[in-house]
Amino acid sequence: MTDATWPWPVGSASGIGSMPGTDVAEAQRIIFGELPTLPHLPELPERGPGADMIGRGAGLLVDLPVELYAGRWRIAGHPGRDLRRTHDLLERDLDQLTEQGDGLAGPVKIQAVGPLTLAAGIDLPIGGRMLRDHGAVRDLAGSLAEGLRNHVADVRRRLPRATVLLQLDEPSLPAVLAGRVPTESGFSAYRAVETGTATALLREVVEAVDTPVVVHCCAPDVPLDLVRAAGATAVALDLALIGQLDPLGEAIDAGLGLFAGAASAVAPPGARPPTSAGVAQRVRRVWDELGFPARRLAEQVVVTPACGLAGATPAYARAVLTACRDAGRRLHED
Repeated sequence: MTDATWPWPVGSASGIGSMPGTDVAEAQRIIFGELPTLPHLPELPERGPGADMIGRGAGLLVDLPVELYAGRWRIAGHPGRDLRRTHDLLERDLDQLTEQGDGLAGPVKIQAVGPLTLAAGIDLPIGGRMLRDHGAVRDLAGSLAEGLRNHVADVRRRLPRATVLLQLDEPSLPAVLAGRVPTESGFSAYRAVETGTATALLREVVEAVDTPVVVHCCAPDVPLDLVRAAGATAVALDLALIGQLDPLGEAIDAGLGLFAGAASAVAPPGARPPTSAGVAQRVRRVWDELGFPARRLAEQVVVTPACGLAGATPAYARAVLTACRDAGRRLHED
């Protein structure tokens, strides 16, 4: 296993991104209170278009304006009301981060949709996902890279003592690679993006932002080799969706950090919120099965919920973040 210095404290925990509700100030207070070692900028999709993952990511594009049409985001001829609302929501969120993160000297994580998932979620002006035109996907990735570089620089200006981590959300990445993204009719799918092309697109974004990048994918069959080849510092995944441990072990052994999704993002019917002991045990069990030294666990692994918490109740979301925080501490103390 390689020796590495990780851009987060030992025994850290964090959230994936989304939170329930519409009050960003309250969400930010909860995050800074429950996740002091690695807080993040929350996303509140309940606020509607522009606060959703695709809309927020589309709003970061440079020279590629977007608009809502029939409930979907598409490339537009010029900026309009939908894009202004998206920008206003992000600015409001960043103002809260600036206020509540004043003086923060540790790491802080921000999230944005990655280029492949964005291409699968935005339509061309003539209709159909951007995935139908691979040249347009390349333009999209370049535009997103520039927008995210500006976004990271803005957060650095607002929190000058903090270290910024960028999480790229790529839930559609396995489907894009396998040619499983359905067309509008539902009777066919868009042609697959080759692994080498997808790697290059993701690497373009990773290199542009000049900050540690975590690639998050809450789907089965996360392409870990691609994530590593793109230059990511870490991968965030749901431990419950790991099919084979060997690829994960190889990635960790090669120096990839792990954001281990170990607590359900939505409360199972009739179940109590997870405990810190249960979350810690779940992470430790996977680590032990991989056969890595216990001393490296709390250094290389960040404990997280399995996915975003937008679908949870406020009480459950807080309980999950508390359990993850205390699980990280347990793993550090063991």
